[in-house]
Amino acid sequence: MNAPATHRVWRLGADIDTDALAPGHAMKHGIDIIAKHCLEAVRPEFAAGVRPGDVVVAGPNFGIGSSREQAAAVLVQLGVAAVVAPSYSGLYFRNAFNVGLLLLTCAEAESLQDGELIGLDTRTPALRAADGRTLACEPVPGFLNDMVEAGGLLQLLRRRMVAKGVNDAR
Repeated sequence: MNAPATHRVWRLGADIDTDALAPGHAMKHGIDIIAKHCLEAVRPEFAAGVRPGDVVVAGPNFGIGSSREQAAAVLVQLGVAAVVAPSYSGLYFRNAFNVGLLLLTCAEAESLQDGELIGLDTRTPALRAADGRTLACEPVPGFLNDMVEAGGLLQLLRRRMVAKGVNDAR
């Protein structure tokens, strides 16, 4: 794996729920405002400090709770490149790919340290830790990678419609 170590890790614990990602009090606003409150109960500095390309690394059961799509969309809004965890809520998993957020399932995710720079190979998929270890992740099906690369399910469908010559592909 030759991916450069350019992705900064934001380390979280287990059982990060959708209310921590997209707090209920902010849900009356648009995604730009909701994103400013992302993880404020767990990591108050996260929304202001996260940079495009950073990676969220968490413990098991990431995204448990409600089915609110905004809980995945806020991470896309903030520029998070991927979430790496040993397991995810099923609803969160589907919502994330639908909005173009890459989720990598990695049994060794919790061995990564906060602030560490890692390399990310999305097609293998694998991570390169700062100490040189390669952490294998479960394969991501091609159609899900296609969704992430397109920016989400709706963007992927628009591209396909345009490729087929459908005129109204807004």
